[in-house]
Amino acid sequence: MSEFNLIAKYFTRNTKHADLGVGDDAALLRVTQGHQLAISADMLVAGTHFFHDAPAYSVGWKSLAVNISDMAAMGACPKWATLAIALPEVNEPWLAEFSEGFFACADAFDVDLIGGDTTKGPLTLSIQIMGEVPTGKAIQRSGAKADDDIWVSGMIGSAALGLAHLQGKVMLTEPTASHCLAALNTPTPRVALGLALGGIANSCIDISDGLTADLSHILKASHLGAKLALENIHCDDYLRTHLTDSNIQQCILAGGDDYELLFTAPKSQRDYIHQLSHQLQLPLTLIGETTPQPALVITHHQQALDISKKGFDHFG
Repeated sequence: MSEFNLIAKYFTRNTKHADLGVGDDAALLRVTQGHQLAISADMLVAGTHFFHDAPAYSVGWKSLAVNISDMAAMGACPKWATLAIALPEVNEPWLAEFSEGFFACADAFDVDLIGGDTTKGPLTLSIQIMGEVPTGKAIQRSGAKADDDIWVSGMIGSAALGLAHLQGKVMLTEPTASHCLAALNTPTPRVALGLALGGIANSCIDISDGLTADLSHILKASHLGAKLALENIHCDDYLRTHLTDSNIQQCILAGGDDYELLFTAPKSQRDYIHQLSHQLQLPLTLIGETTPQPALVITHHQQALDISKKGFDHFG
């Protein structure tokens, strides 16, 4: 199969939000008046971000989902994506499953694939995501204020526990195994939450490299510190029952791949955030607060924890 036949068969679809999509030298977009264009990109490499034998459907879903999650963290509405993919060979069954997963995610979050590239090489997926946010309303990492509440969505550590299960480091039983593998392979971007946090949250980030590492990005950008209580972090029952185990603590604090939203907000917004949690049917958990002193302190039942390992670093 030629490169162009491959693109036509697996990656060409009608678009809702583009004047011109796949098939020309460039796509043509029209940004809504009064909005800014939000743009981000992520690369997924086989053997680094996913196992070579990972289900192609989940690779397709996750490759787009992790990018959509960046839009959610900015309070932006995702609309367009490009896909550059390097393939070691043309494996049509794999491509069919991959594109099915990719477009299932695209349909779920109303995103158009508007272009990209294909080439031969080690399996690599590079996606650029674009969305819109009302001008001046993007939620930035640098907006946190001293004495803000620190909140997190969903359950933290499940994806890292699923990875540990695949690596043979822990042996999970059902239904925990299925839940954790789903968290790892098919994360859910929190777009509705990100849009609802506009004008409410002072800062926000999605948890990709690890809760501690990603919180540190907010603290650095905002010139603040923070104090968190490990026991306040919402997590799977298996993690909670082993919370004194340092390896389990690392899953929660530094495991990453959660793609939940970590955000700060004034204490005056607590009632609204609790109502939002009920409205979205999504746990939103208060886990700590920011401090004027530029230090991050995490405790478990008032005992300070070692947080020297904050999260994943490609070159660490």
